[in-house]
Amino acid sequence: MKPPTCSSLNRASKHHYRRMLRFLGAFWIWMSWNMPIPSLGQDLMTSWEIQTIAGDGQPGYRGDGGPATQARIQNPYGLAVGPDGDLHFCDMDNHVIRRIDKHGHMHTVAGCGVAGYRGDGGPALEAQLWQPYEICFDTEGDLYLVEMPNHVVRKIDQSSQVIQTIAGTGQAGFGGDGGLASQAMLSRPHSIALDPWGNLVICDIGNHRVRRVGRLNQKIETLSGNGQKVETIDRSPLYRSPLKGPRALAFDREGNAWLALREGNAIWKMDLHRGRLHHMAGTGEKGFTGHNGPARQAKLSAPKGISLDPKGNVWFADTESHSIRMIEATTHTMRCIAGNGQRGDGPDGDSKACQLARPHGIFAAKDGSVYIGDSENHRIRRLTPLPDREVKAP
Repeated sequence: MKPPTCSSLNRASKHHYRRMLRFLGAFWIWMSWNMPIPSLGQDLMTSWEIQTIAGDGQPGYRGDGGPATQARIQNPYGLAVGPDGDLHFCDMDNHVIRRIDKHGHMHTVAGCGVAGYRGDGGPALEAQLWQPYEICFDTEGDLYLVEMPNHVVRKIDQSSQVIQTIAGTGQAGFGGDGGLASQAMLSRPHSIALDPWGNLVICDIGNHRVRRVGRLNQKIETLSGNGQKVETIDRSPLYRSPLKGPRALAFDREGNAWLALREGNAIWKMDLHRGRLHHMAGTGEKGFTGHNGPARQAKLSAPKGISLDPKGNVWFADTESHSIRMIEATTHTMRCIAGNGQRGDGPDGDSKACQLARPHGIFAAKDGSVYIGDSENHRIRRLTPLPDREVKAP
């Protein structure tokens, strides 16, 4: 029997080395989802400062043209930074959209302040809105807003400031798939987002569906959900599976939609490329536990707003726990960034010590700031990272 040659030993070593790498890769993926992997992001968490930038804490409608911190707002919901760099938000119970400019002054940009459904084809400031819930901007600077009680989505042209309904008839119901979105029926739509291709995606919560309006043909179709309000199965088909309370959504850079299920107390990812739903956070049981551990083992309390930052971290307003929570992109770890689970009003400063009151809106800006619609405190707050003040994770 011939002794093994150097070349045969090298081939055997390379084979075992490749097997070992495959095993370690699979093990790392399993660990990242099921164990709190130690990392720089976990061991040395960035602390956050929170600051009120709009609202004096009393419900009302006043202060346009003056400092936003002295203005009165009433139940702020969805927010978005526009192409001009100004923060826009839904002043929900005042039935208007307002803007905070770079100098910190408040302005109304849409709605006359009277609840209703009128004004299509005319100036946005003269239109009647009814409880606008969320807003978003397209690449042209046009503003989209969803009005849940009116069962419609409307659009404000950036250049003319004319408002027009683009989805929904104003009557609650389900119908119209395959036809023009403006002739279709929605039921209590809550959240809207534009995908990377410019298509409008709607959380049609009364129909337990997510629907999509084509950018070019303006036709509507059901993207996910079958109308049933029952538990979703992990890795189930996107187009035929039930959704339990699809309340808010946002897109990542790959074109996946991240979906908050209010009644489901969970965060899911809609993989539009492979047509699958993936469970990302929440056990399905209502609660406020699991911080600094695997996101899928945490308990959530009716999440109603969601946004992704430039690093891919998933931020959401956990409304009934009065907190802002975040899923780390690299470790899939659940973090509590603001609030302590108890209802309250502030104080500004350390975000963990600042109590919130049923926050609904959240927007992660490109500069690293995160804006919050602290709804029942009638304030807009801003989270700012403080990288020089790192604290040891508990």
